[in-house]
Order: sequence, then structure tokens, then C-alpha cells
Amino acid sequence: MRTMAPEFLADHTGEPRPLVEMPLTYEQARLGMAFHEGAHAVLSLAYGMHIVTSEVITWEPEPGKWGVTGNTAHQAQDTPPWRYAAQCAAGEIAHVRYLMAYGLWTPERAAACAADHDRELAIGVLAENGYRLGRDHIPQGGKSWGMVQGMARRKVDHLWWEIRAVAHVMDERTVLTGDEIAALTGLVNPPLQAGAA
Repeated sequence: MRTMAPEFLADHTGEPRPLVEMPLTYEQARLGMAFHEGAHAVLSLAYGMHIVTSEVITWEPEPGKWGVTGNTAHQAQDTPPWRYAAQCAAGEIAHVRYLMAYGLWTPERAAACAADHDRELAIGVLAENGYRLGRDHIPQGGKSWGMVQGMARRKVDHLWWEIRAVAHVMDERTVLTGDEIAALTGLVNPPLQAGAA
């Protein structure tokens, strides 16, 4: 466990991510984050993206206190925009499903799974490519975040076994490569493309 917070506790714009208290044990919180990152990784592979790594990151800012976050490094490689957005939404969906499956769900814990930074990343990436994703409404010619969450929920349900397998191994090992995730799931990790975004 690190003693300092990771440098990238900022969102895609460089602003600090909000820190949220979740009343769970360290082990429960760590496994929940593994489900969150595992869902990003598994849906990315299912949608044809290249995964570099996916990991759970923990730190101890002071004795007896801890923080948990994660990171999944990927290359989109011409992924259809709504699938990219669904991949962004998958972490939060799987995190809440983990709470339900393991008997840990409460309204407060489910609310603490909110990953606004993932939503904002999806909105930003889609906007750069001419697509409109609304936070709480359906913009003209676009989709709402709720619609994208519905897409992600269906895919998370379909790939739950794979997400669960990845989450438990990630919890044990901390970091997995895309090729390791592909081997665990039977999904393909496409080759990294030089110059692709």
C-alpha cells in the first residue's frame, strides 16, 4: 500500500476527483474497486478496445486511514461512441451490483459508487467527436447518461461472470495486463495500434 495518494486523483480535465466516504472494511472496498475497474476492462475488450493495464490502487494517508481508487488504461481504436460511453458507465454499474451480490448494498453505499469523473470523461470524449451526451436529459440527436447506463447494465449483466473473475484476480494481484484479462475471460485484447487514440 502506498503512503501517498496517487498523482492521478484528478479527472480528465485536471480537476481533483471528489473523495467519498464509503462505510466498508478495507477488504470490501478494495474488492468493490476491483469490480469497478474490472467492468471497465471487460467491456472495453468486448467492444474491441486494447487494454494496457487495469488496477486497484490503495494508499494510507495516515495511520489507520486508507483510500482506494483504480485505473484502467486503454486505447479506443475506432470504438463506436455509444459503446465507449457504455464502457465508461460500466464501472459504477458493476460496483453497485457487487454491493448487491455480496449483501453489502445500502442506499448510502450505492450513492458512494457514483463515478461522475467517468460520466464527464464520456461526455467530453463524445463531444470531441461530434456526439451529444446529456447528463440528465436527451439532447437533440444524442442520448442521455441514463440511456448509456442502461446499455452498460445490459452488457454488465451479460458479462458478469467475466467481470467477477477479473475482479477477484485483480484484488489478489493489484494490477492485470490486458493480455492477462483476455486470458481470464476468453475475450480478445486487440493489438495496440501506433498513433491511434
